[in-house]
Amino acid sequence: MAITIDSDAHVIESDRTWEFMTGPDAKHKPTTVAPVEEQSGRLYWIIDGKLKARRTNIGGDTTEATREVADVEARLRHMDDLGTDIQVLYPTIYTRKIADDPAADCALGRSYNRWLAETWERGRGRLRWVAIPPLLDLSKAEDELRFAKDHGACGIFMRGFEGERHLSDPYFFPLYEIAMDLDMPVCVHAGTANRAVAEFLGFGAEGGSFLVSKIPVISAFHTLLLHRIPERFPTLRFAFVEASSQWVPHVIHDLVRRQAQSDGRHLQGVVTGETLAENRMYVACQTDDDLPYVLTVAGEDNLVMGTDYGHADTASELGALTTLRSESPVSPSVVDKILDGNARALYGL
Repeated sequence: MAITIDSDAHVIESDRTWEFMTGPDAKHKPTTVAPVEEQSGRLYWIIDGKLKARRTNIGGDTTEATREVADVEARLRHMDDLGTDIQVLYPTIYTRKIADDPAADCALGRSYNRWLAETWERGRGRLRWVAIPPLLDLSKAEDELRFAKDHGACGIFMRGFEGERHLSDPYFFPLYEIAMDLDMPVCVHAGTANRAVAEFLGFGAEGGSFLVSKIPVISAFHTLLLHRIPERFPTLRFAFVEASSQWVPHVIHDLVRRQAQSDGRHLQGVVTGETLAENRMYVACQTDDDLPYVLTVAGEDNLVMGTDYGHADTASELGALTTLRSESPVSPSVVDKILDGNARALYGL
């Protein structure tokens, strides 16, 4: 019998997230502050010398204890109510770059990963998670990701723009080798780690969150295929999360034309909907996507779905998985793949 896997749920970071910063890491521990004139109760962290809002993008359909995994049993009970067997947990604060100093970045990520390891240990195998790699010092990546893998992690978190680099940059090749060795997918989540992009596209712009958060995911998909990164790393899996799947046909169409003009090669399998499968790429869809159309290009074996649990943005739909099962325009067998088999294959569950 098929189970139900939420391929994109979130945790909201709390002071507990940083309690694992001891020894030399302790000096980088975030400090909570609030403006004197602030009347809303809004809190901030000072991280690496910069002010970061905390507890943003909060979904009112979850409790503080469940979204911050302060009460793991309550989280599991809520999953039962939602008909969810397993959640794959993604961060909230890391949808933006949080540190420029490599030592601070490593310390923060190390503490986050240990917080999620603790959560996994309490979650009876139902709370899997995506690890934060030390992207500013890849010499530390293997040990950190091995720890994460041994403690329930099933993916590696990245954003579509990592600082000044695209994901096709050779700088990341050692990370991709480690990911292959550990059998962990690279999970490209909505957000950006390029502050210039975030400030230019997001500040004061209508729909700024689309430009800042969604476009980098789509760009990463395009860039990785254009530069044939999946061919270079033949067992590496990729996920593209929280940007819908509606864009997949357009991007594949563009790549076919672009590659044909540049070197005479077409992407393999486009006509039969095998490009994603052949390149081990998985895309998180939404209930209001035109799934029959998307499936003609994406194929049945490479779509997954998440609820965006804990958040309150355009991707958030706490009942998405049950809605797909009860109201889907595609066959029950395809629904089972999206909510079970494909998620297992992506995350190696």
